[in-house]
Amino acid sequence: MKHEVRLIGGRWKRSKLPVADRPGLRPTPDRVRETLFNWLGQDLAGWRCLDAFAGSGALGFEAASRGAAEVVLIERDAVLARSLDASRQRLGANALCVETADALAWMARCAPRRFDLVFLDPPFDAGLLAPALALAAPLAADGGFVYLEAGEALPAPPAGFTTYRQGRAGAVHHGLWRRGYTPADP
Repeated sequence: MKHEVRLIGGRWKRSKLPVADRPGLRPTPDRVRETLFNWLGQDLAGWRCLDAFAGSGALGFEAASRGAAEVVLIERDAVLARSLDASRQRLGANALCVETADALAWMARCAPRRFDLVFLDPPFDAGLLAPALALAAPLAADGGFVYLEAGEALPAPPAGFTTYRQGRAGAVHHGLWRRGYTPADP
């Protein structure tokens, strides 16, 4: 059975993305995406983004819809990757690139500090959060962000990062870390 999610902002606001019934696939809820893009700002013009466990592509397509210059979607499931590419073509999302690959292996090969924003939303029950975080942190540029979602409380950010924002919506814990960010004194 197919479901869909709607993009909530930007150029393709209200456009639908298909969500296949695949093991472990759990699209980021609308409320969480809305919160995330309120934290980041609605205009991501010129940003370079990585959606490391793309799934439905909701996070990466939201970034592209808001003007990101480059969005790389990594998805190891070939069925999902084909669906992402079909959505990319349908929307004319030329800033998006879909890679059929294992996210951990892809991030291990990637040049450091390449992205302004890295999305990490691995399947909750796969034990991938810690290894994904270790590989994603070096990919964030100076002043860049790592966004993460988990089914449990989030870990402390790694050295060089500060918690920029965090929240919880139902069972979803979500947070945004920033490289080199120091919160202003109260």
